[in-house]
Amino acid sequence: MTDSPADVLLVHGGAPLEGELRVRGAKNLVPKAMVAALLGGEPSRLRNVPDIRDVRVVRGLLQLHGVTVRTGDEDGELVLDPSHVESANVADIDAHAGSSRIPILFCGPLLHRLGHAFIPGLGGCDIGGRPVDFHFDVLRKFGATIEKRADGQYLEAPQRLRGTKIRLPYPSVGSTEQVLLTAVLADGVTELSNAAVEPEIEDLICVLQKMGAIISLDTDRTIRITGVDKLGGYTHRALPDRLEAASWASAALATEGSVFVRGAEQRSMITFLNTYRKVGGAFEIGDEGIRFWHPGGPLNAIALETDVHPGFQTDWQQPLVVALTQASGLSIVHETVYESRLGFTSALNQMGAHIQLYRECLGGMPCRFGQRNFLHSAVVSGPTKLQGTDLIIPDLRGGFSYLIAALAAQGTSRVHGIDLINRGYENFQQKLVDLGAKFEHP
Repeated sequence: MTDSPADVLLVHGGAPLEGELRVRGAKNLVPKAMVAALLGGEPSRLRNVPDIRDVRVVRGLLQLHGVTVRTGDEDGELVLDPSHVESANVADIDAHAGSSRIPILFCGPLLHRLGHAFIPGLGGCDIGGRPVDFHFDVLRKFGATIEKRADGQYLEAPQRLRGTKIRLPYPSVGSTEQVLLTAVLADGVTELSNAAVEPEIEDLICVLQKMGAIISLDTDRTIRITGVDKLGGYTHRALPDRLEAASWASAALATEGSVFVRGAEQRSMITFLNTYRKVGGAFEIGDEGIRFWHPGGPLNAIALETDVHPGFQTDWQQPLVVALTQASGLSIVHETVYESRLGFTSALNQMGAHIQLYRECLGGMPCRFGQRNFLHSAVVSGPTKLQGTDLIIPDLRGGFSYLIAALAAQGTSRVHGIDLINRGYENFQQKLVDLGAKFEHP
């Protein structure tokens, strides 16, 4: 490996995680709320902002387009002033290409503010297909024209974008965000059916409503947006990151520890909490957060299927699978959201886990992958003792799962590529220190 020492951790496992940490605003909301500020004619204040790489990427892109971004009076507050939005240099935008998939969401706001937009090639975690073509199809329905160039996509809005009817083939979070950020200033009514309804989507709707948008969310996954002529700013405190909270909960379970996650909220984690309890984990919900712990005794094998909200979130799956390697019996995991999300299990097997992948749907939930030859189901046989080894982080959640496995294992693991974890876990190394984890840089 040619990693810099700062991108490698030597993790000494075998000890329980014990202590307290805080989660701040959700990675899947905060960057999108920052993009929404582009739509306003006045400054916005966003609070509870985590210091993660996705936030820094979006901050840089906003500043390239003339948005002033500064820290506010309280810790974790950003003030975003879009009074002087301007075109950005293509080379400067391209410098951000590959580091995030967020730039695709700049399209609608920039078309409204400038009449044109440039979107470079996109990055993000390699966990399966997340095609951007549908984003461009949506924008065409609003009236945008799109020209494919060697360095990216150039979009224009010859006249004001107009509302339309859209039905998503799958309740995609990214596609739903694209429609929301484009429809709020479009002429007329937009009806989006089969929309994603994740808590982060609802929080983005709250942000846009504070700015002056008119948006209704029906119980049948239909969102209706009545376009307005202008939007103002917002003041908003981002909802806490339920995905990070669940990751630390799984770490507590896998290491037989006890972790108090300050800021975690029950409402957005109900499905996870039910599953956590079925596995044998314990939790206590308070006004300030949730404490998660291993109560002793064997853990229970379970059957688990991921799904869009309100189902069991795909981002919860990978960290929990590490804990399932310590459960008694056979656990079945059916991944229905990303076709390549179970690839991380090969490294767990190298550590001593017994995980077999299957192309068949091992579950009753409708699945897009059943006839497409993807290894998207797993059988986890446990409990197994994990042993430290060399690990190369494949993606954000898989990377954090490797950290959990290294902490639960006997001996020392060398974990490569830890910078990827900074995309979604704020200051995670200090949090590990606070929980008593033993690790060092080589």
